[in-house]
Amino acid sequence: MKKIKVVVTGAAGRMGQTIIKKVLNDKGLKLVGALEISGHRNLGQDIGKILKTKNVGITISDNIIDLFSNTDAVIDFTLPHATVDHAKYAAQARIVHIIGTTGLSNKQLKKIEYASKHATIIKSGNMSLGVNLLETLVKQAASKLDASFNIQINEEHHKHKVDAPSGTALMLGGAAAKGRNLKLDKVQKISRLNTKGTEAKNKIVFSSFRKGETVGNHEVIFSSSDETINLQHKANDRGIFASGAIYAVKWGQGKKPGLFSMVDVLGL
Repeated sequence: MKKIKVVVTGAAGRMGQTIIKKVLNDKGLKLVGALEISGHRNLGQDIGKILKTKNVGITISDNIIDLFSNTDAVIDFTLPHATVDHAKYAAQARIVHIIGTTGLSNKQLKKIEYASKHATIIKSGNMSLGVNLLETLVKQAASKLDASFNIQINEEHHKHKVDAPSGTALMLGGAAAKGRNLKLDKVQKISRLNTKGTEAKNKIVFSSFRKGETVGNHEVIFSSSDETINLQHKANDRGIFASGAIYAVKWGQGKKPGLFSMVDVLGL
């Protein structure tokens, strides 16, 4: 069986390295490129040196045109401005673009949507099976529980994470809002970083915490005067995000251009 060729962006970063390890260990995939920004200190190095293993024959490059023109798919967990740039080149190459980048602005999201006219883009605030199942449950719960139940979303990540609330928290908030036929941007209430927000009627309250090396914890709370329902997900290893991205790469092969989510990929 022909292997699916894959390029990983942000290759020298923590998430990039995790994804590359998964790709190298998957018999159905072939790593053909490792992309980093121009001027990066690891350019020209074999990716094996970054992974502290034997050489694998793939050097870190900043030549996006060359890499994207010789692959079937790109896995992209980087920064918003970089992802928008990657989407443009993925569209030109007509390849599958997996986006796990969070913190994208509405303007950037529109550019991603435009690129999906020519590329198969699978974008998610979280690539794990568990979180996407949680998203489905949150939407269902919000649709069944009336307005007497207030909604709070608490998330905790490692101290290096820049965006807050996390992409996953916003994804879960969006599911809750959708369950109640509301627009998230009209009902969200975002608390100050590392400060617990207080529940508010007809609002979805977000609280974000950054400490240590926490991979990612998310909790959605539906509470009324009579009862409280907690839906939680805890990520023990960032490898779950890489596994989800690889699943999405395989699902995307042969699909027509369009913008998809992990809910589409998993059939939830």
